Amino acid sequence: MGFPVLPVMLFLSIGAIALFSFLAVAAWSDSRRKERETFYVSEAVKKIAETAGPGSNAPLEYVREQEQISTRRRLESIRLGGLVTGAVGVSLMIFLAGVSHREPAYLVGLIPLFIGAALFAYVQFLAPKL
Repeated sequence: MGFPVLPVMLFLSIGAIALFSFLAVAAWSDSRRKERETFYVSEAVKKIAETAGPGSNAPLEYVREQEQISTRRRLESIRLGGLVTGAVGVSLMIFLAGVSHREPAYLVGLIPLFIGAALFAYVQFLAPKL
């Protein structure tokens, strides 16, 4: 008796269709969200400009402050990612050193460790300061 191929193929084809349909809807809804956020920011800048009066720098100050906040969040995310990646590298080295006693397989943990160190060093030393 052979392996039933039809149910497996049916499951895989329906799964692929469902996955790519979900990805299409997720991408569409994300683009709509970004569009709405941009619209709301432009409306806020318009209202600030109307209430501040002519010759005021309030809209420009608002835009600069929002840019600084987003830059700070991005740098904090990169810093956190570097720390987590470095921790994964150290824990991978400890795990592989415990599992394989003969080969130096634990050196594979240096890859994520150095990636994490590079991300952290970028944020600390090379990223533009606020």
